Formats: sequence, structure tokens, C-alpha cells
Amino acid sequence: MSPVTAGVLQLLALISALALAYRPLGDHMARVYSSEKHYRPEKWIYRAVGADPSASMRWPAYLRGVLAFSAVSVLFLYALQRLQGALPGSLGFVSIDPDQAFNTAASFVANTNWQSYYGEQAMGHVVQTGGLAVQNFVSAAVGMAVAVALVRGFSRSRTGELGNFWTDLVRGTVRVLLPIAVIGAVVLVACGVIQNFSGIHEVGQFSGGTQQWNGGAVASQEVIKELGTNGGGYFNANSAHPFENPTPFSNLFEVFLILLIPFALTRTFGRMVGNLRQGYAILATMATIWIGFTALMMWTEFAHHGPALDIAGGSMEGKETRFGIGGSSVFAVATTLTSTGAVNSFHSSYTGLGGGITMLGMQLGEIAPGGVGSGLYGMLVMAVIAVFIAGLMVGRTPEYLGKKIGTRQIKLAACYILITPALVLCFTAVAMALPTPADSMTNSGAHGFSEILYAYTSGANNNGSAFAGLNADTQWFNTTIGIAMLLGRFLPIVFVLALAGSLAEQHPVPATAGTLRTDKPLYAGLLVGTILILTGLTYFPALALGPLAEGLAS
Repeated sequence: MSPVTAGVLQLLALISALALAYRPLGDHMARVYSSEKHYRPEKWIYRAVGADPSASMRWPAYLRGVLAFSAVSVLFLYALQRLQGALPGSLGFVSIDPDQAFNTAASFVANTNWQSYYGEQAMGHVVQTGGLAVQNFVSAAVGMAVAVALVRGFSRSRTGELGNFWTDLVRGTVRVLLPIAVIGAVVLVACGVIQNFSGIHEVGQFSGGTQQWNGGAVASQEVIKELGTNGGGYFNANSAHPFENPTPFSNLFEVFLILLIPFALTRTFGRMVGNLRQGYAILATMATIWIGFTALMMWTEFAHHGPALDIAGGSMEGKETRFGIGGSSVFAVATTLTSTGAVNSFHSSYTGLGGGITMLGMQLGEIAPGGVGSGLYGMLVMAVIAVFIAGLMVGRTPEYLGKKIGTRQIKLAACYILITPALVLCFTAVAMALPTPADSMTNSGAHGFSEILYAYTSGANNNGSAFAGLNADTQWFNTTIGIAMLLGRFLPIVFVLALAGSLAEQHPVPATAGTLRTDKPLYAGLLVGTILILTGLTYFPALALGPLAEGLAS
């Protein structure tokens, strides 16, 4: 079987698995977030945090809950790292330096999971399991809660109430993420992913001496790292490491976990607004971009540019032979079109155009299908923009799901789509202008610029994947990328919840003969075009200086 055929078959198998899970999981999540019943373990949690699960919140109160919980999480994870040297189960590792502890705390709370350290050489069992793994669950649950709040904004009328943040947070964790994570961890262990609490031990005899490895609860962290679109790996090699991702099947299963909830949330959206066709329209938009990017990535990486690549069957530099180009390409697109950030290959070693595809996937806003929760609310904001553009073209007041898109709504949507590019481009410009950050680049020219651009794109878009080649473990990058991650996560949430509140307060507008049908293929095509054009206009100059220049020169 040729490598191309194998890659296509993997993609088809992945699509089939996602299609089978789409309906049951989407319906289950709709029931979870619409239920009036509280389970006993959930009541214990509410009592412990002092929350009233029956109290409904307007958007400012909901936002305060998000920010307060996230602030406490940052402080807790920062303190845990700073105290690591005095904690049991630290494997002898010292406490984390202040700048790196801040960067890591901001990263995992913001669902970015950017890592500027070697996991197996820095973090002990307590920090890994009690700190990082916990944030993998709750940061994903926060994203899902915000997405559900926006959906309620569309489905409710004449009220500003969006539900209860604490209820949504707990239910997302207990009823959705935990059950799937338990099953997924068993599957990964069966595939060969390690799960233990062993210490550091030496293995093998090499010309330079022995090599040290430490164990860990890898399978349980690996599953939520992918399922929650987090991405932080137990080991520095991330999902390229055989302890995290040993076989082609485990590789495909991890990609399935990455895409599972973001795609299924479109059905949850359709259920909660009472129109499944609206959910299918959003699904079609996401799937079109994802499949298109995957096909383009495979084409660029399978293209032969000389005898060495002909023998290898394509561009194999930086890729694991057990995954091949097909498995690596599917993984790279899935992880950068979502907010996952896990990698099973070095994106810096991709072709110039291939590296540009990974960057562009993040720059779209990670909405195809995007992160857990963040992908859905990002796509719905883009849907509001697309409806507004359509209204301008026909001279009609734009409407979406029975809600008028007026001045307030479009201002909030515009702020949402502008904040992340502003962070990426400003931080990149400052880093390139100053002499010290440039010393961290391994390469010069267009590829070196791509290293810097990718780092801030990954941080501000809450992705967390690394281009490789950039030494980001410096005070400058730890601090500035940490700030970019926090602002890139929580400023957009402010605008999303404000938008949800303004929509929930409206009276529903009945559909007329002139209402744009947003559940039709025409609208899905308009939405795809809006996303690509807005991103192109925003990032094309920067991409032209980096990956496009490198790709055209090769």
C-alpha cells in the first residue's frame, strides 16, 4: 500500500468514527446542560465551593465566575510549582523558576498548554497529576460553559440570564469529560501508553553512558490532554514520544479525541436552539475547512522535490516513521485547527507551505472545529459577522436565529475577532525589533521570522503547539507569551458573554420572506468565505514574510 493511500484511508476511518459518535454525544451534552437535576457528587462540590446551583446569572455575574475561578487556578498552579522542591513525589526536581512557573500556570489555565520546559526533567508526579492534569479538565470545562452560555443567549428571549457558571463547570467536568476520559485512558493503556508512578531509572548502555527515564500517570493525562484540546505533554517530545503515542492506532485514536467534542457541540447547539439544521450548517462549515486544510497539508508534504524525498515517499524530516506523512499531516492539522497544541512531529521541519498551513489554522481563530467550547463560540461569532455582511449586501437589518444583529452586537463581535490578531502581530513586531529575543532563534531569515510568529500565534490563540527551533525558555518569552495567553483567552470571553447577554435580552423576531436562511448551503459557503477573507486580510502580510516567502523560495 502506498503512503498516500494509507493516509487517505486513515482520514476516511477518522471521519467515520466521528460520524458515529456525533449524534449520541451531541444529544448527551444537550441533556447535560439543560437538565434540572443535580447528582449527589455534584451537590457536594457546590457545597464545598459555596455555590448555589439553582441561581441563574446575568452575563456580568457569569463572567465574574469565570474570571474568579481562573484567577484562583493560576495562583494555585503557580504556588504548586514554586513549592515543588518541598513536595513529596517530586522525583528530586527543584522548584520551578518564577517566570517559567507564571508561564506554565497561565498556559494550563488558559487551555493553551504551551510548554517551555522538558516535562520529564522538570515536573514531578504531584505537579503533573495534581496541577496540570486537573487544569486539563477544568480549563476545558470553562470553555464549554462559555459556549453553552452563548447558545442560551440565542435560545432565550426577554431575559438576561445565561444559566449558572458553577453548574455548567461541574456538569461539563463530571458528566462529559470524566466518563470519556476514563474509557479513553483504558484504550490508551491497551495500546501501550504507560500509567504508573515509578521514579527515575536508567535504561540501556550507550556510547555516552546510560539514559534516564521516569514514569508517570501518562495515559490518564494523555487522554484529557487530547479530549479537552489542551495539548501539554508529559514528555518533551509530546505525542511523538512512544510512551505517549506508541502505535498508528493510538495516533488515530488521539486525533479522534481531539475532534470529538468540538464537532459534537454543533449538534448540542442545534438541540438547544431547537433547530438541528442550524447545527448542521455550522458543522458543514467546520468540516469543509478541516477537510480542505488536511487535503492541502497532505499534498504539500507528499509532494516530491528530489531523489531523497522520492525514496522516503515525501517530506519525512521531523516525522515519526511509525506514523508516516499521512498520520503526521492529519494530526498536525487537527491540533492547529483546534486549541490542542499536541504534536506528533516537528512543525518546523514541514515544508515551507506545510508550516504555513499549521500557522494559518491557528490564525483562523481555531474554529474548524476549534477548541472544546471555544471553537463553537468562536464560530458563532463569525456567524454573526457573516449575517451582518449579508445584511449589508441586501440592505436589510441582519438577523440570526431570530435575534437582530444591531450596533451593540456587531461591535462586540468585531472586538472579539480583532483582539487576538492585535496580540499576535504586536508581540511579534516587538520581539523582532528588540535584539535579545532574536538570539533565541535557531534560524535566520524567513524561517526564523516564522519561529517568532508561530510562538505568539500559538500563545495568543490558546493553541500551545511549538514550531521547534525557538528557545522560548527565557524571561522575555516566558513573560510575554504568558501575558498573550491570558489576554488571548479571557478578553474574547468578555466579549462573548456580553454578546450572549445582549442577545438573551431581545424579543424574538419572526422569520419573513426576506430573512436570510442560515441553515442552507449558501449561508455555509458565505461563512467559509467570511472566515478565510477576514483571516487573509489580517495575517497575509505577516505570512508573506515568513512561510510564504520560504515556500516560494524552495
